[in-house]
Amino acid sequence: MRTRILRRSGAAGAVASPIADIEVPDSGWIWVDIDATDSTSDEVSSYLVDLDLDVLAIADAVHDHDLPKVDDFGSSVLVVLHGLGADEVETFEVDCFLSSGVLVTVRNHDTPALDALWSELQANAAAASGSVDVLLARLADVLTRRLMSVLDEFEDVVDGLIDMALRADARTIGEITAIRSDLTAIRRVVHPQREAVDILRSSESPLISAEGRRRFSDVFDLADRTATELVTARSVLAETLDAYRGAEARQATDVTKVLTVYAAILLPLSLITGFFGMNFPNLPGLDSDIGWIVVVIVMLVITFVSLGVFVSVGWIMRPSGRQAGATLGRGLVEAVRAPAQIGGAVFEISTMPIRAASPFSRTRSRDDGPSDEAS
Repeated sequence: MRTRILRRSGAAGAVASPIADIEVPDSGWIWVDIDATDSTSDEVSSYLVDLDLDVLAIADAVHDHDLPKVDDFGSSVLVVLHGLGADEVETFEVDCFLSSGVLVTVRNHDTPALDALWSELQANAAAASGSVDVLLARLADVLTRRLMSVLDEFEDVVDGLIDMALRADARTIGEITAIRSDLTAIRRVVHPQREAVDILRSSESPLISAEGRRRFSDVFDLADRTATELVTARSVLAETLDAYRGAEARQATDVTKVLTVYAAILLPLSLITGFFGMNFPNLPGLDSDIGWIVVVIVMLVITFVSLGVFVSVGWIMRPSGRQAGATLGRGLVEAVRAPAQIGGAVFEISTMPIRAASPFSRTRSRDDGPSDEAS
């Protein structure tokens, strides 16, 4: 268990203190941050009991895994917040014990937002001003801003995702699924965190001052905006998925149209060749030296008349010879590839991982830093 202490006394900025020095200054506050990553629940509970915190609050925080919430125990308030990891879209719990002049935070993960606030409080005396409940509001602010950073990353990649959808890129489904999974992980905690901050901004606990309630109101606005933008982002993903399906359907329609035209042209030609391929000795033109030439000419006439009819009704455009050949060639290639594509799709489904990698989950290692209030 790793423990560190930050102390603010009077008008001076916050400074790091020895672990054994947990005496609350007369004017200021003390922040005890506990990283319980490599510790057992009993070790953490024993340490918190020595800090004279409520036993029920300790048991609730240490032994239970909760969504964001607020529990008022009179002499102390337990505030459960959630933060975002450094390397991927994964939220985790930060248990905050607020008592008179003391803030104790317990976590099981590295928290870039918390570390940034810790450094800012030591570097900027103005950021460390205010009572301990204001400090808790600043912590809630940076943790919520960290959650909102996922939406900033989403805005950076959504244009590329839409381009992939309009091109009917086969990777689009996997990318949309991964991004939706990331947004769902954030949405799962943003709404409870907004409700928890809403309770704090209207709390009548003597541990929360008027200034603290005002700052919690600002955090509530931030959490509410994050929740709203999450709904918008999910709508954008749904529209992108519809665009992908539309583009895929258009591609399939184009291929089907080419193959249909190709089959419609070959049908009368196949009828002619089948007719003259019958084994009867009295077929017309069988004994003529130019019989086959007449038949070929008739077939060519039928081909060009069919193409003219298709152009006139708008089934196909009037392309150049090279374009017509390329279009017909693509149709034939797609017809040949169809069985192989079906087999490949079956194999891909059977080997597909449960969750694809999000295009922005691998790049979210940057820290948004402390809030504007702490800068």
